Amino acid sequence: MQNVCAVFDIGKTNKKLLAFNENYEVVFEKQTRFEESLDDDGDPCDNLMALTKWMTDEFELLSSHPDFEVKALNFSAYGASLVHLNHEGKAIAPLYNYLKKFPAALKKEFLEKYGPAEDFFTDTASPDLGMLNSGLQLYWLKKQKTEIFKHCKSSLHLPQYLSFVFSREVHSELTSLGCHTALWDYSKNNYHQWVEQEHLHSISQPPQKSSTIVKNESLAVGVGIHDSSAALVPYLKTDPKPFVLVSTGTWCITLNPFNHSPLTSSLLKKDCLNYISYEGNPVRASRLFSGNEHERQVKHLSEYFQKPLDYYTTVKFDYKIIQHLRKIHKQAIPEQTELGELMDSPFVERNLNTFRSFEEAYHQFLLDLVAQQVASIRLTFDVKIPKRIYVDGGFSKNEIFMHLLAEAFFNIEVYASDLAQASSLGAAMVIAEHWNTQEFSEKHLKLKRYI
Repeated sequence: MQNVCAVFDIGKTNKKLLAFNENYEVVFEKQTRFEESLDDDGDPCDNLMALTKWMTDEFELLSSHPDFEVKALNFSAYGASLVHLNHEGKAIAPLYNYLKKFPAALKKEFLEKYGPAEDFFTDTASPDLGMLNSGLQLYWLKKQKTEIFKHCKSSLHLPQYLSFVFSREVHSELTSLGCHTALWDYSKNNYHQWVEQEHLHSISQPPQKSSTIVKNESLAVGVGIHDSSAALVPYLKTDPKPFVLVSTGTWCITLNPFNHSPLTSSLLKKDCLNYISYEGNPVRASRLFSGNEHERQVKHLSEYFQKPLDYYTTVKFDYKIIQHLRKIHKQAIPEQTELGELMDSPFVERNLNTFRSFEEAYHQFLLDLVAQQVASIRLTFDVKIPKRIYVDGGFSKNEIFMHLLAEAFFNIEVYASDLAQASSLGAAMVIAEHWNTQEFSEKHLKLKRYI
């Protein structure tokens, strides 16, 4: 039997159970999706009852698997979602969706008490994101769902609720508190004063580090970790020198765990924010809707040039095409342009008639996209310039994207990482001392350098 750590990795779309062996390899994986249910306002939300039942059933099956001895269990999940429990530990409200609209009148009332807005969101190191600022969901609950609020003993961020299902212990945890919640005052490194003034005792228990475990007989149960902070863990464990991680998907999120300077109102306006690392330190983050833009433009190019939708995957990096395009098209250069001006892709304004082929148009689109990405990455830089840039996710497999990024950051080492299941792995790693004696090394990252 192999000793393993089980991890539930709960995303908005996919829900996974994975098991890692002592070599940090995935030896078991099961994935599912659930139909969304409706909350008490008729808005779509995750089905909390179905999720909870699936987790308990699947863990029971894994625990009885003849090949595995489950030594530890942890949880990685999306943030900005709260589960409200009564005195008996039962969920008394739906898992409200962070995409719900936050009432404008209520926001106005809140900021009149605790603003001005610029100061409040600078202190809490997050843009004004409505329900995505999960702390404001509690204010909304108190004001508009008074019966639920009255019976609420504990409000847990989703990763900590998942832990509660198995440990039956209530915890707050730093990475979840620090992810654009409007609960954490980065200037004081503590809960913001409004939490106490509104008597939000359901959320304000002392925060635990991600490495905290609850012993449940022979099983070590972690308190859970926010998925973006979890994805950083394998890199922080292997590289002590300053680096940034560009985690690419629908959103491309740049994380710089070595920039501890205060977040300014100017950076907030450019969609920057702070997270907290598993070690409890601030992490500067910027984000760009690059994956969504790529999907949109690839569809447009495929229709125009009459190619299959996946044709772009066959296009090889061709520097001669890049040289040709740079002669005939004006290209925004991040070093010479105000960063804020790069947030709208110039490609949408380009006339496709000027390109001789799909290959040429796609190279130009990537030139424009990378110009944006470079600007977004630079927003996370401080006086301490990183030595390395790691890229994981979908764009790490795009040779054109990676070559152009390496060219733009010619004085920094740029790597594509083929690390699978980074957030799940990070959740396993933060409690590794309770199930594993093996060291995690750089070879596990499966890096490819671009020069």
